[in-house]
Amino acid sequence: MKLDDAPHMKRIALISDHASPLASPGSIDCGGQNVYVAHLARELAMSGHLVDVFTRRDAIGQKQLVHWRDKVRVVNVPAGPAHHVPKEQLLPHVQAFARFTTRFARHQPAPYDIVHANFFMSGMVAQHLKQMLGIPFVITFHALGQVRRLAQGADDAFPPARMRIESLLMQQADRIIAECAQDRLDMEQLYGASPARIAVAPCGFDPAELWPHDRLEARSALGLESGADRFTVLQLGRMVPRKGVDTVIQALALLRSRHEIEAELLVVGGDMHPGGRDGPEIARLRALAARLGVLGHVRFVGQKPRAELRTWYSAADVFVTTPWYEPFGITPVEAMACARPVIGAEVGGIKSTVVDGGTGFLVPSRDPQALAERLATLQRNPGLARSMGEAGLRRAYRHYTWRSVAEQVAAVYAAVLAESQPDAPARAAIDLTQT
Repeated sequence: MKLDDAPHMKRIALISDHASPLASPGSIDCGGQNVYVAHLARELAMSGHLVDVFTRRDAIGQKQLVHWRDKVRVVNVPAGPAHHVPKEQLLPHVQAFARFTTRFARHQPAPYDIVHANFFMSGMVAQHLKQMLGIPFVITFHALGQVRRLAQGADDAFPPARMRIESLLMQQADRIIAECAQDRLDMEQLYGASPARIAVAPCGFDPAELWPHDRLEARSALGLESGADRFTVLQLGRMVPRKGVDTVIQALALLRSRHEIEAELLVVGGDMHPGGRDGPEIARLRALAARLGVLGHVRFVGQKPRAELRTWYSAADVFVTTPWYEPFGITPVEAMACARPVIGAEVGGIKSTVVDGGTGFLVPSRDPQALAERLATLQRNPGLARSMGEAGLRRAYRHYTWRSVAEQVAAVYAAVLAESQPDAPARAAIDLTQT
């Protein structure tokens, strides 16, 4: 169903417990989900629907109801302390979140037609709304506990209950939205989810926000004029260990020592504390760069406003992302939209977005030698790099605009609403007090 072909306006509740559309991506718990929720809400509203986004209040003084855009409101839900809490520690506050959201929904002049949960704790809230008010819900998990545990082992700080809750939600949701083929396969193989109840809809980019820009002009705008001919690698995103930024730093060292290529790495993202003090992950990465003798060739620039990201993507010769796992990965698509070749780890959604040998290269995660060899290939073949960037640009526009993504999601909503039986009994609820 095309968004503009919707028969009438829908009232949509987007639940995003820890990822507010109002937050600035790049900090430890602020990344792709924030971008996804913000752009999906905007596109749905632009087509005439009314959208409320429910997210947890995480600062004193936040207004409970924010009229963010035309037809989009953000509801800052009082659940837990009014400050940042790591998402791994939010499960005890889900009950308060669900009760507030249910009360809020009951007091609206008209009921919500559908709820779209983002992340498993948001799914618990959506299931509660379905139990209490009979509203159907779909869920995008954005990450899966089983996959995360396989990748991180004992470093995974989520409680074991996460996997059980995810399994229940896959049975109870009216539809599951997987972000890529690997995401769907993981749900089927690791959780036994029914293939018939899974739809695939990717993440995307905004053509009004990201488009190609001349490399030298971009470097000049960022004050990077020195070494204008230096081969420049960009890593952009949240700074957490599972993003594999250490692999990129190790590859840079190999690129310089083994391949004798004058290269630098730009690292955009991560928490920079008051006074310029590094957050823990940046401090770890900076120490690694120092041990490898490349600290003078790595620039940690911290978080940047989304309005500046186009310039950072365009200033680089190549974009690199080598996470241990990645449910989708928005940044490769954004780099493609700026006509930059992408080298990505052969995991999750990156396997779907990056065409190996076409729009860039796929390499094993945690393999700096393979990454360095592919970087050297692009540095020595600028024509290949340019053609890969142009192919990526075409692919991004063909498959990954937010408008296209929202149309696919709207089609899922329409299918669920067509199937919904108002008088059907609600399924058994997840016990919010036993998590």
